[in-house]
Amino acid sequence: MQDRIRNFAIIAHIDHGKSTLADRIMEMTDTVSLRDSTDQQLDNLSVEKAHGVTVKSRTVQNCYHAKDGQDYIYQLIDTPGHVDFSYEVEKSLTACEGVLLLVDATQGIQAQTLANYQIAKDTSLIILPIINKIDSPNADVEKVTREIQNLDNTLSKPLLISAKTGQGVSEVLEAIRLAIPAPKGKIDEPLKALVFDSFYDSYKGVVALIRIIEGKLKSHQKVQFVHGQVYTKPTEIGVLTPDMQATQELKAGEVGYVITGLKDPKSVIVGDTLTTVANPTKRPLAGYQKPQSMVFASFYSKDKEDEKLKAGIEKLGLNDPSFQFQPTQSEAMGVGFHCGFLGMFHLQIIRERLKEEFQLDVLTTAPSVTYHVFTKNGEQLSISHPVHFPDFSQIKSVQEPYMAAKIITPSDSLGAMMQLAEQHKGNLVDMGNQGEYVVLNYEMPLSKISYDFFDKLKSQSHGYASLETHFLNYQDADVVKVEVAINYVNVDALSFIVHRDEAHEMTQKLVHKLKYSVPRQLYPMPAQAAVEGKVLARVDIPPLRKNAAVNGEKRSISKKQALLRRQNINKRQAAGNSITITQEVLDSVLSLEL
Repeated sequence: MQDRIRNFAIIAHIDHGKSTLADRIMEMTDTVSLRDSTDQQLDNLSVEKAHGVTVKSRTVQNCYHAKDGQDYIYQLIDTPGHVDFSYEVEKSLTACEGVLLLVDATQGIQAQTLANYQIAKDTSLIILPIINKIDSPNADVEKVTREIQNLDNTLSKPLLISAKTGQGVSEVLEAIRLAIPAPKGKIDEPLKALVFDSFYDSYKGVVALIRIIEGKLKSHQKVQFVHGQVYTKPTEIGVLTPDMQATQELKAGEVGYVITGLKDPKSVIVGDTLTTVANPTKRPLAGYQKPQSMVFASFYSKDKEDEKLKAGIEKLGLNDPSFQFQPTQSEAMGVGFHCGFLGMFHLQIIRERLKEEFQLDVLTTAPSVTYHVFTKNGEQLSISHPVHFPDFSQIKSVQEPYMAAKIITPSDSLGAMMQLAEQHKGNLVDMGNQGEYVVLNYEMPLSKISYDFFDKLKSQSHGYASLETHFLNYQDADVVKVEVAINYVNVDALSFIVHRDEAHEMTQKLVHKLKYSVPRQLYPMPAQAAVEGKVLARVDIPPLRKNAAVNGEKRSISKKQALLRRQNINKRQAAGNSITITQEVLDSVLSLEL
């Protein structure tokens, strides 16, 4: 039976037709009926369909009636499609023996295709090249074929398809059988299974998606997660077709699910090894990593519905173990949550899911990273919230996280990419070629690439460049905390950390933005930005109406003085009032090029 199993994934650049090809494969193997068929069937989140990017990977078992008269099990393992989820992509591909490398005939090989190709090659997978959208009037099949051959001349001749119409997809199904090898795990070995994904069900608990590498798993057999050191007795095992279908046994080479019964989603981590308690494996799978939050920001309820925000955050945390959160309190914003994300795209997805699934509009503070602060009394602090940054008089030194950034770009965008990296304090390590593309390796502060670096990279390269990052180390940094006061009241939600050499320019930009974004009151309000106790920038936010004392009208001196006295009284009273903070005010910090 194992020789008739094929485990594979589809890798492609955004909008090259990965989800459409998956739909055709499911239709042509009778996995779903035409009546039940919908577009992007493996993208079940609305935010996935909106962005055209897979956020949460899914898997589906297909039964293919091959030309040799045999039935084959085609296990399609979908992969996330963004740089923030590179670890999840790697683990999903580890569960496969081969991949379909999908390239758009109208656009050719793009940078994300190269990045995914490199992961597949490093994982020693069989790569089957496919050219999609050949029915488009803008298709240039010969050019794209040459690009694929220049990328790797050991690859087979690309298959030509139109995933939209189904043209050529039957040849792809047959090529999967012939080109991608069957799994080779031994059934008589102790159980060793890879956890490549998990999700939370409110009734069943944590459901782990696994690939059996060696051995076999029987239902109701007590198991353990090796690295997480968690023990449980599953209530059900089975396969996804794409709905859950219970089975009595999963053998080496098969892909399925395990309903663990666990209620804590953080107990099951992607990359962990599942084995039995009675006969555990002595060789757990390598490459396991705990999810590390790289970017931090705080969420506050716009409508002050604190309980509703808490419920929404906790439910999202159940379905996304990489999403970290803890309660926080702000004088200006009230009760909220300080959250950790894999990256800015992950933050954006969480915000949109809160709005789509829980009808919650949240106020988001500027993103921050974790700094290591060494104090003069010998303490080492890990600070991810600017509010908790110590007073400058207590700080001896600060270190910030650096990332190894790999940029793959067309040669005509090379200058723009290098200039962009230098603007974000990137240090060039080396430069090389990969086909017709240039590969740049940089060391960059995470704080400089955490906000909009990826978007700028895509914009300046017209979508053709890709970014791949991983944590490098902590390095010394000269950074300071910027504190913002509006009408003499400190607004902690607007505080942020910035490099000292940028502080003057950033504070000038900030107060100028606050002048037009802070809701006006009846009297002028000063907006100040201070660093280490010194005010670097100040501006007066205009009142709703003209100042009676300077409106140009000819009044007697006594009347003008009386008006000034009344205004001064009201100003002092207004200084103690709470300032209304809107998302536009918070965006004043977000929109700065930090």
